[in-house]
This record gives sequence, structure tokens and C-alpha cells, in this order.
Amino acid sequence: MMKKTLLSGIVLSTILLSACDDNTDTLGNSLTNTVDLFEIVTDTFDVKTRSIVVDSILSQSQYSYLGHVKDTETGTYVTSNYMSQFAILESFDGTQIFPEKEKISSLNNANEIIADSCRLQIYFYSSIGDSLNPMKLTAFEMETPMREDTTYYTNFNPEELLRKDSHALKVNKVYTPVDLNIKDSLRNLIVNKTNMEVVLVPLNGKYQDRNGRDYENYGTYIMRMFYEHPEYFKNSYNFIHNVCPGFYIKSTDGLGVMSEVYMTELAIFYKYKDEDKEYPGTLLLSGTEEVMQATNIVYDKEPIEELARDSSCTYLKTPAGIFTEVTIPVDEIKYNHEKDNISSAKISFNRIVTPSSDKIFDAPTTILMIPKDSLYSFFEKKDLPNYTTSYVGTYNETYRSYTFNNISSLVNSMYEAKQNGTASKDWNKVMLVPISISYNTSSSTSSVTNVSNEMQLKSTRLVGGYRNSHQPVKISIIYNKSMKE
Repeated sequence: MMKKTLLSGIVLSTILLSACDDNTDTLGNSLTNTVDLFEIVTDTFDVKTRSIVVDSILSQSQYSYLGHVKDTETGTYVTSNYMSQFAILESFDGTQIFPEKEKISSLNNANEIIADSCRLQIYFYSSIGDSLNPMKLTAFEMETPMREDTTYYTNFNPEELLRKDSHALKVNKVYTPVDLNIKDSLRNLIVNKTNMEVVLVPLNGKYQDRNGRDYENYGTYIMRMFYEHPEYFKNSYNFIHNVCPGFYIKSTDGLGVMSEVYMTELAIFYKYKDEDKEYPGTLLLSGTEEVMQATNIVYDKEPIEELARDSSCTYLKTPAGIFTEVTIPVDEIKYNHEKDNISSAKISFNRIVTPSSDKIFDAPTTILMIPKDSLYSFFEKKDLPNYTTSYVGTYNETYRSYTFNNISSLVNSMYEAKQNGTASKDWNKVMLVPISISYNTSSSTSSVTNVSNEMQLKSTRLVGGYRNSHQPVKISIIYNKSMKE
């Protein structure tokens, strides 16, 4: 049932009365000109919701993910792997990447330049599961780089981009997210400095490039390519397309840990001389937002689809799982209010919390409300919430809900689209999408710089669905209705 309240108000924009002035000749005129009569009408409407299975999401997010865990909610397994390229700062000149060739003191018996060692450094921002569980990854050399004109989703096939000949670089590494075997000196240098755990993947075996040339290790290949073709190191594009297309890091064994990868570095170590003194040299090339990174997620879709068929609630489940579709009753909201202004539209989505909820995953912290038609384009275009057609809601632990305090602009735009004939078939539908947000905190006021799909394992049930046994999801409307004819 709908509840309606009618309030009558008088707004006085300016009334100036002087107790000392006995002249009231203009009092009537001033009241007539400055008084605006309107009615405030409030109403509530039931909102329909349902679960929608999303088999993939945009994989190019701020962080990558690596690991293999069991989803206790569905009993299936989820595996995350990722690809990373490495950036060359365009401000580098030749001497900033490596010293002059004559200064390099790391040489082989033939007096050729070599790298003393080379490795991948994978930094974990956080992990879920037991961080001491042994896991295994395999680092694969890519044959061709990810395409700049291609949009990669989490269900893409990374195997298509790998080097497949018998000399392709392929390195296995058994690790734990918290590596207690790292020497204290190295831990102090890397882990304590970054406040992150790191996995070191050595690339020190003999390496043969795609042209059949042999090198002592992968780092030696990079160094010699630099001295032979410095133009390949002018920028990231040249480097990626001519020297190092990147690496694919695949979770190949172990269970119980999923790690959020903050950054992957290609580290090359060598020695050089300056004024007859020898110094250690290091080149660090990082996988950053300036180059392409993509996460590949593998999971069994059938249990996810079965979960979504539960119409006694709706789900928010990530990374590639279930979103909630919301149908806004725009026709009902505007019925008999065609000329009234909607000044407020508030809607809340309550979480269903049971004792078993804590045994699954955390609820998403932040969700995005966007038109269903924009579900993919919003992320592909790297849009930001504008609070006109897209809104951010944060989970409130106290009320166990996500609240959108005023989506009146969205409701109005939906109605206008229908009136002017531009409405799509999903014109009155929005999606609730778990997201991860990046902020710029360098100034006095923080601002949103990036919004991406939530890639961590998170899940929650919301009140709603066609067989909802709780109080219906409702949208509360406030109309401003002019009393002037």
C-alpha cells in the first residue's frame, strides 16, 4: 500500500515590516509580489528488484588479483590470474635508464655486458585466506602485447597472447603471501619500505629471444637491447612492442588465498664503474596505470546462476558474479503529478544478515547505481559518478543498508526520456554494482579519480526479489506542487 501525506506551506521569500512605520499603503502589494504558495506532497512506492548474473566485468582495474580459493557460498572454486606490462618513463634519457656502455662492469668471459640477476617483484596489497598457505604461480612470457584498441573483460583468454615456442620463458614459483624465507636485510629493504608483502620470481635462467639469440638471463637480454636499440626505450609503447610485451602471472597450484596485487616490477641488477669505483646498479620497470594490466577470472558459472535464481532476495556478488537490478516505478511516481517537481527521491537497500553470513565473505563496501543501459559503457569510458544519473552508496554498518538519499534527477530524466520518445526498453531500470574507488587526497578536499568494478571476493544478500518475505523495498518521494493556477 502507498502512504500519502499532504502538507501546506507558505514560503515568504522577503517580508520586511517596520514596527515604527504606520504607513501600510503598500503592504498588500508587497505580500502579493513576494509570497509563493506551494504544497509539499510525500508518497512512497514499492520497488521491484531481482538478481542479474554478470559473467564478466572489465578486467582493467586499479589492482590485479592472484590466487585460488573456494567460494563457501556456492561450493565452487575461483581462480584469478593477471597480465602486466611495464612502463618506461618518457622523461628518461639514455643515461637515466642504464649508464653509458663503457661504464658497465658486469661482463662475461667474452667481455659482453650481462645483468648480474633479474627478477619479477610482485607486491601484495592485501590477501584473503590463510597468508601462510603454500601457493604456486607460473610466470609466462607474452608473445604479443595486449592491444590498445581492445577492451579486455575478465573472461578473456590470456593463452592467446603467450609465446608458445620451446624457448619461451616459463618460471614456476612456490610462495606464501607472507614469505618468512625472505632474508631480514631484503625484508627491511622491500617489505618494510612499502608496507606490503612481496613475492620474488627469479628470471636468472638462460634465455633465448624470438630471433634465436642466447643470453645469460632475461635481464641481460633487456640490457643488450637497450645498447643496441636505444630508440626502443624512448617510451612505453616502443618498449612493449619491441622488447618486452609483458608477463602473464598464473595461479597454478595451492588453495585458500586470493591476493590483491598492488604492483609488479621487472628488476634488473648490474654493476658499473664511476671514477674507478664500482657501484651496484638497479633498473626497476613497473606495471602501473600508464600501461595495460588485466585480470583473468575462472569460475564455475552454473552455481552462480543457481544462486541468482533464488527470488527470496537479491545478491551482490563479486568479482564476476551477481548484480541487483532495480526497476524504478516512474509511471506510478508521476501519475497525477505530471506537472509537479520531484525535489527528493530516497531509496535504501537493506542487507540480510544471518549468523552464516560471516562465514562467507565481507559485504561490498561501496556500490554504484547506474542506468542498466550504462552497465558496461560507464566503466569502459572511465566515467565518474555525476549524481545526476549515477550515484555512489556506502554500506552503513549500523543500519545494515546502502542508502541513496536523493536520486530525483535520475527519476526526472527517466520520465523525460519516455515523454520525448528517447527511452530504451530498460528506460526505468538501474543496476547496483559493487565498485572500488580511488581518491585524490593531495588537495584540501578529496575528489574521485577512478571508479572500477570491485575485483575482490565479496558477497551479500539484499532484501528484495519477487518472493521477498521482508518489508518491500520502497522509494520515498517528495513533490513540490505549486498552488498558483
